[in-house]
Amino acid sequence: MAVHLKSARVERWPVAGSFIISRGATAHVDVVVAEVEGEGAIGRGEGTPVYYLGEDAVGCRDQLLRVAPYMAEMGAAEARAAVQELMPPGAARNAIDCALWDLEARQRGLRLWQLAGCDGPPTARTTAYTISLGTPGAMAEAAATAEADGYHLLKIKLTGEGDRLRVAGVRKGAPNARLIADANESWGQIDILSEAEALADMGVEMIEQPAPVGADALLDPIYAPIPFVADESCHTVADVARIGPFYDGVNIKLDKAGGLTEALRLADAADAAGLSIMAGCMLCTSLAVAPAFVLAQRARWVDLDGPALLERDREGGFEFREGQIAPSV
Repeated sequence: MAVHLKSARVERWPVAGSFIISRGATAHVDVVVAEVEGEGAIGRGEGTPVYYLGEDAVGCRDQLLRVAPYMAEMGAAEARAAVQELMPPGAARNAIDCALWDLEARQRGLRLWQLAGCDGPPTARTTAYTISLGTPGAMAEAAATAEADGYHLLKIKLTGEGDRLRVAGVRKGAPNARLIADANESWGQIDILSEAEALADMGVEMIEQPAPVGADALLDPIYAPIPFVADESCHTVADVARIGPFYDGVNIKLDKAGGLTEALRLADAADAAGLSIMAGCMLCTSLAVAPAFVLAQRARWVDLDGPALLERDREGGFEFREGQIAPSV
């Protein structure tokens, strides 16, 4: 019954080209991978450090090493419950939580979706593909390439300056694609309603995190023509009551929530509060997307393109075809 941490390691995965948002550019992503063992089975989980919270992969690995002794006499389910109390939300807890889900499923001869209580196996979902921040011309070219590659839903990174030109560029490059936008907290100093109305006129159907964290009340008097979805402002269940009055939905990412356990609780809380669900991810491999794909079955918007933005993925990873994500056969 006892679980032990078989390994905790940092891996570096190169990004295809570069990934650019308002906070900067990156050419690679460092992830932390946890492997747990019990009853002859091995479970694995992956977490990507939440950079805007100051996390880094080495620090996340060290968190895993510190918590390992506390799980030594526990079974997988007991250990998963324990880490919710022993560790804060974040990438390290995500990695170990998902590894324990994986381990328990293997021990019991179940698929992850069965262990999570889903009604049926996950099916292919349309996923957003991220258009990195750049000039309107560069974003138009990237959008045209993405649409040619079969993506029907594009997520546009914005910065609070010149965003209408960027969206217009993406629309020109991909005239038939659905569009969503991610403001990454950058609209704190502009007329949010006017900007939302302009983007809606260009076909944008949702805006992610327009207001800075802590300034969510800026959205209180705004009746925008398209929904606002909280990202950086909502990590766990504890945030729902605070952000609920200002947003129409919440972007649930396992790294923010600290694992599938809290992510499922957050989805339940969002449903109860009448908030739409978006299933998102950080830059990551398919190991991290596997549990998020279970959550994605409940989501209105799915943004699980992390592996598609890398130069390469893990062997046997998810497939991205005609704008949809599905497990490899």
